[in-house]
Amino acid sequence: MIKKTFRQILDFEKPVVELQKKIIEMEEYARETGVDLSDDINRLKKKVDSLRKEIYSKLTPWDRVRLARHADRPYTLDYIERITSEFIELHGDRYFADDPAMVTGIGQIEEHRVVIIGQQKGRDVKENLHRNFGMSNPEGYRKALRVMKLGAKFNLPILTFIDTPGAYPGIGAEERGQAEAIARNLFEMSHLPVPIIVTIIGEGASGGALGIGVGDVVLMLENCWYSVISPEGCAAILWKDNSKAPVAAEAMKLTAPDLLKLKVIDKIIPEPPGGAHWDYDAAAQNLKKALLKELNQLCKIPPQELVEKRIEKYSQMGVWKEK
Repeated sequence: MIKKTFRQILDFEKPVVELQKKIIEMEEYARETGVDLSDDINRLKKKVDSLRKEIYSKLTPWDRVRLARHADRPYTLDYIERITSEFIELHGDRYFADDPAMVTGIGQIEEHRVVIIGQQKGRDVKENLHRNFGMSNPEGYRKALRVMKLGAKFNLPILTFIDTPGAYPGIGAEERGQAEAIARNLFEMSHLPVPIIVTIIGEGASGGALGIGVGDVVLMLENCWYSVISPEGCAAILWKDNSKAPVAAEAMKLTAPDLLKLKVIDKIIPEPPGGAHWDYDAAAQNLKKALLKELNQLCKIPPQELVEKRIEKYSQMGVWKEK
C-alpha cells in the first residue's frame, strides 16, 4: 500500500509530499481527460526520487526519532497482515487480564510456523486509548511470556516486534508488579530453547522495549530509535529542558547505524524511500525477507548451542575502561 494521504507531515517531508500531490493530480487528470502527460509525470517522479535521496541522506538523529513516531508508520498488526499467510491471536495472561497494547499469537510465514509478539499503538484517539498508546501493563508482559513458553513447548521460533514509548508507569501497573514482569521476561527469554528474533519497528524505549527484547538476533528498521530513555526524558534530566531533546538524541547514539556500531543490534533492515509510512507493502517485504533469512539459519542450530550463544552475545555487550 503506497500512501497517498497522511495524517502527519514532518517539516522535512513537505517538499516531497507537495510534489507527490502534483503527480497524483496529473495522473487523475490524464485518466479523466485522456491527455498524455506521461513525460511531465515521469520528470516529476525523477525529481521526487532525487529530492528524497537528498533529504533522507541528511537526516539527524532527532529526525529519525520523529520518523519512528510518525502517525502513519506501520504498526505490528500492519506487518502481521502482510508477512503471514495465517495468524491466530491469543489473549490473556491467565492472571489478571488481557492487554491490548501487546499482541500475541501463532502465525505462518512461508514454511515457518512461528510465535509472534509485538507492541501495538492506535491510529486514532479511541484506538489509542484501547491500546494504551502502545504502553503495556504487567499483564501484557506476562501474556507475552505465556505465549513464548507455549512456543518453546511446541518448538516454534519466536518473533518479537518492538514499538513502544515505554512500559506503562501507572499506579495500578506498579501495584501489579511492572518491574518484576519485565525482569522475569528478561530472565526467561535468555534461556528459551528456540530461536528468538527481535525487531525494532518504531520506538524502542527503556524497559518497556527490553521486556520483549532478548533474542539471538536483533534487527532494526533504519528509521527507528532504541535507548534506555527517550530524548525528552534525557533532556529533562540533564538540562531540565525538554526542548533540548534534539541535542540529547545526538548524544545518546540511539539510531540504527550507531547501535550497529556499538553491537547492540545485529542488522539494519532498509525502509522504502522516504520511510516505512510511504509504502507498507515494501516495508513488510523487506522485513519478511530479513526474518526468513534469520529463521533459516537459526533453525539449524541445536537448542543448547542456541542458548549458549544467546547468553554469550549479551555477556559481551558494553565496554570497560580502566584509568
